[in-house]
Amino acid sequence: MLEIRKVYTAIEETRIEGGKQLEDPIKMITTMLVMKNPWVERGFVEDLMPEINEYAPEIGELLVAELFKHISSADDVEAFGKAAVVGVDGEMEHASAFIHTLKFGNKFRDAVEGKSILPFTNKRGGAGTAVLIPMVHKNEDSKRSHFLTFEATIPDAPRADEIVVAISVSTGGRPHPRTGDRHQDMLEMGLV
Repeated sequence: MLEIRKVYTAIEETRIEGGKQLEDPIKMITTMLVMKNPWVERGFVEDLMPEINEYAPEIGELLVAELFKHISSADDVEAFGKAAVVGVDGEMEHASAFIHTLKFGNKFRDAVEGKSILPFTNKRGGAGTAVLIPMVHKNEDSKRSHFLTFEATIPDAPRADEIVVAISVSTGGRPHPRTGDRHQDMLEMGLV
């Protein structure tokens, strides 16, 4: 049985960047859940798939439902990403297990009407470890203006026997993007 200790949401709204007002504020939102690691007390587990198959869809559905408490529709989302942090008694594979399956990722991607591959981070850490969630444009994964990272922490998670699973969205790209376009760079360098 999936044991969820906590659900946590962090929201950042940028209104001014570099001293210049944004026409429309940009929101970055992450929803995270803190769950008991189902493998940590069992020693090395060869086959992680039973728990992945059972819990990944539920984790995806729960996080998406939490996210939609803070956005009106998929149209609000321009960029997205995912992350996991396993507590220090767990394996890196445990952090990866629930986020690197379509049973989780497609719940999120479909809900926000995205087509890009979800960028990710997975790492090990203790309580208060920063959860870094990289994001890309939900439909144009090479659109440089939407290469973003959102950072959030939960002061008491993950505990040694827990996993934090997170999804993040942004309602826009970086404020005032001025670093050009990747495809234009490739043209200028004669790579296409």
